[in-house]
Amino acid sequence: VVCLIAYHLLFAMFVWSYWKTIFTLPMNPSKEFHLSYAEKELLEREPRGEAHQEVLRRAAKDLPIYTRTMSGAIRYCDRCQLIKPDRCHHCSVCDKCILKMDHHCPWVNNCVGFSNYKFFLLFLAYSLLYCLFIAATDLQYFIKFWTNGLPDTQAKFHIMFLFFAAAMFSVSLSSLFGYHCWLVSKNKSTLEAFRSPVFRHGTDKNGFSLGFSKNMRQVFGDEKKYWLLPIFSSLGDGCSFPTCLVNQDPEQPSTPAGLNSTSKNSENHQFPAKPLRESQSHLLTDSQSWTESSANPGKIKAG
Repeated sequence: VVCLIAYHLLFAMFVWSYWKTIFTLPMNPSKEFHLSYAEKELLEREPRGEAHQEVLRRAAKDLPIYTRTMSGAIRYCDRCQLIKPDRCHHCSVCDKCILKMDHHCPWVNNCVGFSNYKFFLLFLAYSLLYCLFIAATDLQYFIKFWTNGLPDTQAKFHIMFLFFAAAMFSVSLSSLFGYHCWLVSKNKSTLEAFRSPVFRHGTDKNGFSLGFSKNMRQVFGDEKKYWLLPIFSSLGDGCSFPTCLVNQDPEQPSTPAGLNSTSKNSENHQFPAKPLRESQSHLLTDSQSWTESSANPGKIKAG
């Protein structure tokens, strides 16, 4: 009875999460990221270059966009004719831009992104538990098969096939599930793991990482009672994401020696949830003004 209850519970959760992963439509960028008709005409008239980028910069000035291309340009999709939100990518299979795209999965025939990434993780978790449960309960009969302890019927070949299938899927699913657990802990997508996102201040492989606890809540939500259920509870709208202002990767060495005094003063400072806008972060980027003020201490006192 216990085995039957456990089996059907795992099977039900596996089918539920698999169903949600398949039939949850990927989310696309909202209308505010699409160019107007006049802006599209301007882009068609302007050649590729600085003039082309100027049109995109004007269109994106009020949008919550903090990532750029490798060359520092605004991320724009020619196929969908829209400015890409952060972590959004164009899927060549679906032929549309997907919010927080992770990858296109042939196993579920769907794009894995912001709308169904939690469901995909639960699908991997429950399918792994399902295969491990089958392999564990079938192990004793699998041993009897090799020791000739089973009656000579066709059932013993079913037992052998079932154990091999469950064991092989367990190995492949455990590696895939472990990899995605690492991605969640770092708040990365599969695409970002292969190519680090580029921000205004440069490339930062952990630009979206907020710490293990907050990274988990970004995917699973604040209410823990929904974590193990394939019910959408991810935080945010998929178009904008909180980021850290500096690279705080614990695996990397600390800040350079010349910045020790600055890091000590900022240990107790909580970085903002989103990068500062250019009008708010000019003190961090305008090195010339700092040089001039340090060279004229009399002016500072007078001020």
